[in-house]
Amino acid sequence: MRYQITGKQIDIGAALQSHVKAELGTVVEKYAQRPTDAVVIFSKSAGEFVCEATVHLSTGLTAQAKAKAHEIYAAFDKCTEKMDKQLRRYKRRLKDHHRVREQRVELSPASSYILAANGDAEESEPETLQPIIIAEMEAKIPLISVGEAVMQMELAGAPALVFRNEGNNGINVIYRREDGNIGWVDPNNVK
Repeated sequence: MRYQITGKQIDIGAALQSHVKAELGTVVEKYAQRPTDAVVIFSKSAGEFVCEATVHLSTGLTAQAKAKAHEIYAAFDKCTEKMDKQLRRYKRRLKDHHRVREQRVELSPASSYILAANGDAEESEPETLQPIIIAEMEAKIPLISVGEAVMQMELAGAPALVFRNEGNNGINVIYRREDGNIGWVDPNNVK
């Protein structure tokens, strides 16, 4: 497994890097046969260390976890515990997904934008309805089943996921509802 271990405005020592490789490798290999790479980013926020870990699995799925603590090793350990819990919860499905799927998940390229928020929307009317684009990034839209999409959203800890449905090849969206359930938008299934 390839590791990319970085710090945002903090130095990451060799001891922490070897600790990350050993611990994260043990957790991930316990549940996923062939993880491809892991990205671990350490940062500091309001006196606490923040650890964000993203692991890309050979099936095309991604697992993410994030944790905070007053010490950097504790932040990483909490992050690893969250990753372990997520992967343990989906272990059977991850293994079944790997057995059923002959090839990696097909990913379609897309553009992703970050739009400026209108902070003073109540005080003044906007001059135009065109939003201001702050950043543009590349995104990947997976071709997966609805069940796999729910699993991917849970593994990534995301509030929503856009995907192409294997059943009809259409663009679909799943999202976490306020009541805790999962919502699913399928424009191709209109009657």
